[in-house]
Amino acid sequence: MLFDTHCHLDRGSFPEGSDVVLARGRAAGVAAFACIGVGSLDHARQAVALSERHRDVVATVGVHPHDASTLDADLDAALSELATHPRVVAVGEVGLDFHYDHSPRDVQASVFRRAIALAKAIDKPLVIHTREAPAETLAILREEGARDVGGIIHCFSEDRPFAQGALDLGFYLSFSGILTFKNARTVHEVAGWAPADRILVETDSPYLAPVPFRGKPCEPGLVVHTAARLAEFRGLSAEDLAELTTENAFRAFRLERAVRGVEAPGAGEPLDIGTPGRS
Repeated sequence: MLFDTHCHLDRGSFPEGSDVVLARGRAAGVAAFACIGVGSLDHARQAVALSERHRDVVATVGVHPHDASTLDADLDAALSELATHPRVVAVGEVGLDFHYDHSPRDVQASVFRRAIALAKAIDKPLVIHTREAPAETLAILREEGARDVGGIIHCFSEDRPFAQGALDLGFYLSFSGILTFKNARTVHEVAGWAPADRILVETDSPYLAPVPFRGKPCEPGLVVHTAARLAEFRGLSAEDLAELTTENAFRAFRLERAVRGVEAPGAGEPLDIGTPGRS
């Protein structure tokens, strides 16, 4: 059983609908899904609604750095309230993206700091997006006391020094389809080196499909390919890697139920991953 710790399943991502995509993921061996609610308030509400319909789905809500300039008082209040929902396990994805700069950098930083404050206020972990801003991301995490809640560095794409900085703050490293890319050598290095109790797998669907599906829409079922590559780097069997990363995901999201020895759900009987809580 695998836990896709980061997937976007809002309407428009998949013409056939999220329920069909989830069913394909379960058939591929994915037992739990974290649906990321960013992009708009509607997307955040869709993620939460999906988690209410499916016991093997949890949600996160936040403001992606691309959308930081859209945050106003009304949206902030609505997302802050939604973040307290019992099926919302984290605040995010939030952070900095200096590659595209869709929002001004100072605005990104301000919204990022606000998100950390929210996570600390409701005592839930963070899901961090960082691209071409490693030093700035770590600085803000340190300055705002993100260690108090920890969280996940989603779609890890940085180097070992950044990884160590994030680990020192109590964060987990989540590997996406980038891990299967031939030229992602720094990511390969970190994947083989990182502490076993801090590694996760994700798809970031519908983006970043792993080899051999590059250029095609990604979906949660494809996380098996990323997991297989991570198992190679770690010298583990696919089964042991799946068990390890799923246990890590439950701990990262502070889910109450332990997963060791729990069988993957059958059709119509999804895994009940419990209510988010303090580990």
